[in-house]
Amino acid sequence: MGSSRRTVGELVRERWGDHRPGLWFEGGVISHHQVAAGAAARAALLAELLPRGAEPHVGVLLDNTPEYPLWLGAAALAGAAVAGINPTRRGPELARDILHTECRVLVTERAHLPLLDGLELPGLHVLVTGTDAYAELLKAYEGATPDDRGAGPDSRFLLLFTSGSTGAPKAAICTQGRIAAAGRSLVDHFGVRADDTHYICMPMFHGNAVIADWAPALAAGAGIALRRRFSASGFLPDVRACGASYFTYVGRAVQYLLATPARPDDRDNPLRLGFGTEAGAVDAAAFEKRFGARLVEGYGSSEGGAAVQRTPGTPSGAIGRAAPADDLAVIDPGTRRECPPAVFAGDGRLLNGDEAIGELVNRGTSLFEGYWRNPEAEAARRRGASPGSAEAGEPWEPEKPGEGRGEEGGAGEQGGVGEDWYWTGDLFYRDADGFLYFAGRADDRLRVDSENLAAAMIENILARYEDAAAVAVYAVPDPVAGDQVMATLALKEGARFGPSPFAAFLLAQPDLGTKMAPRFLRIAERMPVTATNKIHRVALRREGFRCADPVWWRPPGERTYRRLTAVDVDGLVARYHAHGREELLTR
Repeated sequence: MGSSRRTVGELVRERWGDHRPGLWFEGGVISHHQVAAGAAARAALLAELLPRGAEPHVGVLLDNTPEYPLWLGAAALAGAAVAGINPTRRGPELARDILHTECRVLVTERAHLPLLDGLELPGLHVLVTGTDAYAELLKAYEGATPDDRGAGPDSRFLLLFTSGSTGAPKAAICTQGRIAAAGRSLVDHFGVRADDTHYICMPMFHGNAVIADWAPALAAGAGIALRRRFSASGFLPDVRACGASYFTYVGRAVQYLLATPARPDDRDNPLRLGFGTEAGAVDAAAFEKRFGARLVEGYGSSEGGAAVQRTPGTPSGAIGRAAPADDLAVIDPGTRRECPPAVFAGDGRLLNGDEAIGELVNRGTSLFEGYWRNPEAEAARRRGASPGSAEAGEPWEPEKPGEGRGEEGGAGEQGGVGEDWYWTGDLFYRDADGFLYFAGRADDRLRVDSENLAAAMIENILARYEDAAAVAVYAVPDPVAGDQVMATLALKEGARFGPSPFAAFLLAQPDLGTKMAPRFLRIAERMPVTATNKIHRVALRREGFRCADPVWWRPPGERTYRRLTAVDVDGLVARYHAHGREELLTR
């Protein structure tokens, strides 16, 4: 993202006196000046509420209401940090997030207040927005003006929880300098203008919304429009009402939008582009054809450890090349050497996935600023202590591929692990021209008959199935060794699954390798998702083929699918038990 000595506080202060429309929410509009004034008032209140000597951390447990960006601005002016609290967490997990980040002030709303019932949160001052008591508190600071003298580029600004497949979420530290630079970089990359409006429909406790949507709008002086929670049916009406030209997404949200009934006027909207991840080439093309807006796939993380940028000439299916400041490589965690470039067939099929797919590693100076009070997780990221996994403390398994691959350097030219390398925990492969292709998360890797496969590649193929509204591919353990491929399909409204048409579809796909066809197919009415609208792969893997939804399977040696019965399940479990692998079914 480049380096910058600017701060988020400066960007907030610069909107003082700007009386253009700045924030849209549920039919109401306030100006940039009013946003800056609201941030100044809350910054003054925060200064009064924080105990002397306490960490300047404020928890925000809110939907996407105007209070969220107001408190982001307040924290920036006050030199404080916002810890975005995930409202889907419950009980001890929720309490742990608040206590771990040492928040002494928590901003919430009536709808989320019951989540705090019964939790032991000593010394926590809770502010409930939308109440008379809250309005009365703010009234004393109505005349405050933006003052960011207490903040600098190195001031902590965000504590963004980044969850993994195991263990408690880690809170990634983001400073004001990094977020301001990230916003400026996206402004330059996408040509964001002051008269643009950014539609924020992804949850603001997540880096997608704050770093890739709110920050560039702030850096450009553009307006923002908030949606309390993502709504596929409300998307176009919102976009048209506020004149939004830019939005961020995750793949599942795009699938929701494509599943809405098509209308002749779908292209009648002001959108110019969407920026996000995991949409897939098929869905991205379908979105542009239907809505007239281009989806730009990017790669980055809340940690800031590595970034891939799309550049002119990026091939279809590729994310782009390494950002200028990064030295990215695709590393084989087993040999700790660069993976060879990808080799493609004439139809675009990857021919050498077993050796070309590896973990994306930044060998240069990354922008990673650490995790709050989690040195073990930092060591795993920075020093390659656990290169096959993003989780701290997990054993390193040489079989696990990761992702990444810089645009420079020949295969196998780099030797041992650098002390300061940043391991992303994501899978990529690289073509001969240095373009990087996302192949999934490290936990999405599959090893079938001693061959490494990437779930994302199989998903892109299955997404072509005309009745599929959403697809997820993941590993289930093989009874003897390695993995088997399992897929969950959420069908379009009114569609019914037919095993013969699906088998015929698979046979017609030229890039579906012989080991990629799913052994098990789960047919779900609705794909399970996380609070950030990403497919809940952990739950899918944990349930495996022993789930409440109908499951079809292709027994070994057979080409057609049939319903998995209770007798089949008993027989499979017996095989796992015979080989000492039954416990893997519940992991």
